[in-house]
Amino acid sequence: MKIALTELGTKDLATLAQRIISNAQSGKYPVIISHPLVIDLEDSYAEYDKVYTKQIYSGKGKDVATADQERDMAYSSLKAFLNGYRKLPSATNYQTAEELYQVFKTFGLNLDRLSYSSQTAQMKKLIEQLETPENQQKLSALSLNTAFAEMKAKQDAFEIVFAEQAGANADLRQMASATAIRKSLEKTLKSYFNLLTAMKGVAGWELIYNDTNELVKAAKNSSLGKKEGSDPEPQK
Repeated sequence: MKIALTELGTKDLATLAQRIISNAQSGKYPVIISHPLVIDLEDSYAEYDKVYTKQIYSGKGKDVATADQERDMAYSSLKAFLNGYRKLPSATNYQTAEELYQVFKTFGLNLDRLSYSSQTAQMKKLIEQLETPENQQKLSALSLNTAFAEMKAKQDAFEIVFAEQAGANADLRQMASATAIRKSLEKTLKSYFNLLTAMKGVAGWELIYNDTNELVKAAKNSSLGKKEGSDPEPQK
């Protein structure tokens, strides 16, 4: 009963373990019923099943990037309006636009080029300053209340999505390493195979040895078939 478990794909290993456990639990083999090694195998497979298809990251990166682009657009649009308006001395309230533009300048005119965290920190300070009664009056004088509200909403939306991503990634990192779990399952399977091999000459053990050996052969053939050109296993 020989097989290189390390060469099996993640799903092939899971399938082999599942079939062996089901076979051992079938009731056909009195010698293996409630055997401690079968229980260990069940536990190892249960842990492996939790993690073998898990993603390394949350998959929320695109959502975060989209939310960041939207807040960048809202920020850049409001900044660009003020920058243009303040350069028109003939326009009403152009000085008000200049004053608001200076508020933007205080916290940096390139926030949309900063890292997510740095931009968030500066955007929060900018919004806090623009929310003062004095600056709210200036925004109102230029009919920019809606534009400001949109920028604030986009910033809030980004923070929500970013927090969701951070939380999901943290949960994934807290899960045991898929590699470590796989090694544990492989070790338990090897111990099970060794047990059956050592006992195959004893009455009552030959049948389960032969049946398990067929499962191992099937897993080996499945792995070889994929290496020779069958559909590759999807990467997770």
